[in-house]
Amino acid sequence: MKSKFSQLAAVLVFLCTAAAQAFGATVFFIGLEDGATVESPVKMQFGVEGMTVRPAGTMEADTGHFHLLIDTPALPKGELIPFDESHLHFGKGQTEVEIPLPPGNHTLTLLFADGQHHSYGPELSQTIKIHVQ
Repeated sequence: MKSKFSQLAAVLVFLCTAAAQAFGATVFFIGLEDGATVESPVKMQFGVEGMTVRPAGTMEADTGHFHLLIDTPALPKGELIPFDESHLHFGKGQTEVEIPLPPGNHTLTLLFADGQHHSYGPELSQTIKIHVQ
């Protein structure tokens, strides 16, 4: 049986996702284009419109924080984002990073999630492909 807290969290995820869609929220990379050839470490900046960046743990409507998924697709709405080398969390509200990537082709997905790291879904993500020299 689900606890009242987990039921409340599920309702909040649903409401926040619905609010984000209603306002046409978008997330995007700033200054890093699809198809770009870059050097490692790769410098990235993240942007969001229609939502507000807040640190992990903040459960307010229309808020969340960024996650960078490396060579893995966006997660469905409500799914908990794993903590591993392919799913980087920016739970302090960071909007930029410099990360080393090995040479070759990479797919980067910028994903916005709520204060408990539940995905807002592909609707609040952007995926680009880059080539690291």
